[in-house]
Amino acid sequence: MPNGDDVKREKVENILVMGRRGAGKQPRIDVLMREFGLEQLSTGDIFRHYMRSFNDFGYAGDLGKFWDEKASWFIKDERTEEMLAENAPVRPQNMKELVLGMKAKFFVDNGKYVPDEITNALFEDFFSGSGFRGKVLDGYPRTVGQAKFMTELSADKGFSIDFAILVDNSEEAIIDRLLGRRICPECKKVFHMKFKPPREGLYCTKCGTGVIIRSDDTEDRIRSRLAEFTEKTMPAIRYLEGRGLPIVIVPGHLEVFTPENVRLSVMSEVEKILDR
Repeated sequence: MPNGDDVKREKVENILVMGRRGAGKQPRIDVLMREFGLEQLSTGDIFRHYMRSFNDFGYAGDLGKFWDEKASWFIKDERTEEMLAENAPVRPQNMKELVLGMKAKFFVDNGKYVPDEITNALFEDFFSGSGFRGKVLDGYPRTVGQAKFMTELSADKGFSIDFAILVDNSEEAIIDRLLGRRICPECKKVFHMKFKPPREGLYCTKCGTGVIIRSDDTEDRIRSRLAEFTEKTMPAIRYLEGRGLPIVIVPGHLEVFTPENVRLSVMSEVEKILDR
């Protein structure tokens, strides 16, 4: 957590960006990365990294073999490593990464909520690769349990989360934005049918691939995510604020959307907590 009442610009180690999905976080993250020389670390990227490592390993067996029905949890990691090693001609060097990837895949493939314990373990292992510094954290923490873990990890490893940006936007504006969103499946460029349309309304302007609608960009799914943010993430934000973390609220909607207006809307609020 922060080391004092004021945040020194040159000593910023990590920043949190929080807000409802679709609130407009990414343009604000881009501003923070440029202003403070940080890199983005998103929960989605973390999960994809570990699951990709496990998939590349090529295990084709039933993941249920690693689950203990009586304990309602996974078997011991040591036994899991032994079982995975039996399926490889040479013992993999990073068994911990494989085990974490297997655990994440088990829940995701079964359409189940990934418990905080697994998400926390993935976050800590991946974040440790950068020495717990130099990141704009996106999508973590999402629950009070994750917020408590991050607070304890910060104290244990000696890093700071200097402040959090909360991107504020109305639910109706978010629904409208997400229903109009289109994604390029090839290069991942994001479009909006009204504000940033693809070429001819169909094709990516970067690589020419046909754009698609994300499977979870339906009104029912969007409203469900909005409710989840209110129920789970807002209490986490209040917890962090109670622990002394400065929370900077910035608008997710601008009447005139330009890169400079986005930068000003973010930095005009951040400057208020910086020790100059």
